[in-house]
Amino acid sequence: MPESHVITRKRAPAPHVLAVAWPLLAELLLGFGVGFVGMWLVSKESDTAAAAFGLANHVQGAFFLLFRIISMGVGVVITQALGARNRRDADRTALASLGASTWLGLGSALLLFATTDPLLGVMRAEATVRSMATPYLHLLALVLILDAYNASMAAVMRSHLHTRETMLNILSMHALHIALCFPLMRGIGPIAPMGMVGFAVALAVSRAFGLGVHLWLWRSVLRLTPSWRDAIAIRWDSLRSSVAIGLPGAAEAIAYRIAILVSVTVVSGMGTTELATQGYAMQIMNVIVLSTVALGFAGEILVGHLIGAGELRQALLLVRKCLFWGLAVSTTIAVLTALTAPWTLRLFTSDASIIAKATTLLWITVLLEPGRTSNIVVITALRAAGDARFPVLAGSVSMVVIMGFGSWLLGVYFDWGLVGVWFAYALDECVRGGIMAARWFGLGWVKQAVASRRRVNRPTT
Repeated sequence: MPESHVITRKRAPAPHVLAVAWPLLAELLLGFGVGFVGMWLVSKESDTAAAAFGLANHVQGAFFLLFRIISMGVGVVITQALGARNRRDADRTALASLGASTWLGLGSALLLFATTDPLLGVMRAEATVRSMATPYLHLLALVLILDAYNASMAAVMRSHLHTRETMLNILSMHALHIALCFPLMRGIGPIAPMGMVGFAVALAVSRAFGLGVHLWLWRSVLRLTPSWRDAIAIRWDSLRSSVAIGLPGAAEAIAYRIAILVSVTVVSGMGTTELATQGYAMQIMNVIVLSTVALGFAGEILVGHLIGAGELRQALLLVRKCLFWGLAVSTTIAVLTALTAPWTLRLFTSDASIIAKATTLLWITVLLEPGRTSNIVVITALRAAGDARFPVLAGSVSMVVIMGFGSWLLGVYFDWGLVGVWFAYALDECVRGGIMAARWFGLGWVKQAVASRRRVNRPTT
């Protein structure tokens, strides 16, 4: 890397990446626990209910990404500003994120509520699955605006390196959700069993609690006191840079989610049993990716600070370290998960054929993990460096062609069933992972990083 790109200055030493990653990992673990408990409780009702739960969560996850446009971009812009010691712009961006979250959250909620039935029809959900998923999704739509606030406010806290405070709030929020799931979903005393609807009600209560704590943390830790005007105003001048980073980042995530939905539609056409198998395998698979996501988020935060300070060489070395740890840990966990799958899957179902198929899928995940780890770690680093457009431009073709079309080609045309769909997942992740690694280690992001550095160091008026 040319020395002219490396600007040194006296500053406090950056925290170790693992010090930032472990609170994020704790958040993700309990978040996974919530989904695990929900799937476990629903599976006690029937495999059809589990299929509806998994399908509905895929749909809700796609809508969740709409307001990640703000939280993704805000997090990067604030870390760069803080790295350049520009607290004024960091605070302006933080407050501006609230108004944007209001309107994106509200728009997402209305869109999901209005399109629930058509979406489930397009995804070829059977009548019994659709009847269970529809009221659940309608309630989840109402929760989206709370998720929008929590996502952006948590991103601001993490950007200031207050990952422990954020962790405690998120852990409390998830713990409350789990505690409410049991009485609301299964029924206790005068409370009648509500099934999946109870999961959504518990989600709403826990998210409202998390929002209240976030407001308190902003006031007490960041000395930021939002007003009602901040919650409704759209301040484009303060959000322009965030949207320029967040929109491509969200577009990449949305392209991935659309490809996943296409593949789930393919699986849905195979029958309720196959859809339930897919849901169980994905629920188990989620535990593998948690450590990688935590490292990726931690790397994004620290890379943003390093880019703002002009320390590009340190950013390069940091991502190399994150990638090494991510590959080692995720591959090890993937192998252990596949080995123990015949026992862990019995938590959800006693159907021997479903357990056998899901175990095969989890062995395919071992092949998938190196590519997925590279994608998560490197894409977050590229976004933190200001190179947000490359991942969506380079990755969308792979996601649409290999994951989306490949799921149908291998799963239906060649009649490989679920195994074919998951081989398409693995091939897509490995192709994109190689492309992203080549971009980072080939220094294709340096030009955008230098431009980001200049932007956050411009004179303020």
